Amino acid sequence: LQEENKMILKDKKILIMGIRNKWSIAYGAAQSAYEQGAKLIFTFMGEENRAKIEELISEFKGSKAYELDASNDDAVKTLFEELHTEYGQIDGILHCIAHAFTDDLKNDFINTSKEGFAHANDVSAYTIVSVTRFAKETGLIGEGGSVVALTYHGSTKVLPGYNVMGVAKAALEASIRYLADNIGPMGIRINAVSAGPIKTLSARGIKDFSTIQDVMGEKAPLRRNVTAHEVGDAVSFLFSNMSSAITGQIVYADAGYSIMGI
Repeated sequence: LQEENKMILKDKKILIMGIRNKWSIAYGAAQSAYEQGAKLIFTFMGEENRAKIEELISEFKGSKAYELDASNDDAVKTLFEELHTEYGQIDGILHCIAHAFTDDLKNDFINTSKEGFAHANDVSAYTIVSVTRFAKETGLIGEGGSVVALTYHGSTKVLPGYNVMGVAKAALEASIRYLADNIGPMGIRINAVSAGPIKTLSARGIKDFSTIQDVMGEKAPLRRNVTAHEVGDAVSFLFSNMSSAITGQIVYADAGYSIMGI
């Protein structure tokens, strides 16, 4: 009982949007939140992935997964209405949604297609705006609620192969600041966690990703890389009442790499 009382997310309902597999940051965040007492709800992309996702989340007792294309505003609104009916008001939403066309990551940024630029920003940045808006409008999240997104250092510094995703993450981070101002008067917070490089499925599309990890391990003040669970712990903190005065911020969980000049 004493251990339960120490859980910083005890009895909180958390929606994790965009879980893919056990290597994803979303999964690390789910593990952390669950260990801290949260009840979990998930969204995933592609009905064909349902069996795989349901098996993946089976360790989180009482959790449920819903298929959602988060780039479809109508689908987001409809699902949030459904979730509000089923769960009432929830306490937190984690946005783990990003995508760019492979060619726009492999080629030089100068060759980014207009279609690719629009797609990356629509899926990776605009969705934080629509998710936050519909969560507020449907009553899914309210006073005391916390929205968290995932971002990366490539939003402010040039990293080989990150290309248009860096632009999209920059847009995501700017959106978070404006959203914080909009929803703050309602007692809702929004922040992002900038994770160090983690070998996720998405990261495989980035050219020379292993080199980026090697450099971080050598140069970061802690002289190591980070794990998805460590990033998840930062997310859990931002969902908790312990971070009640924090909003509009980009919190780095990267072993300190972002402070280094060389």
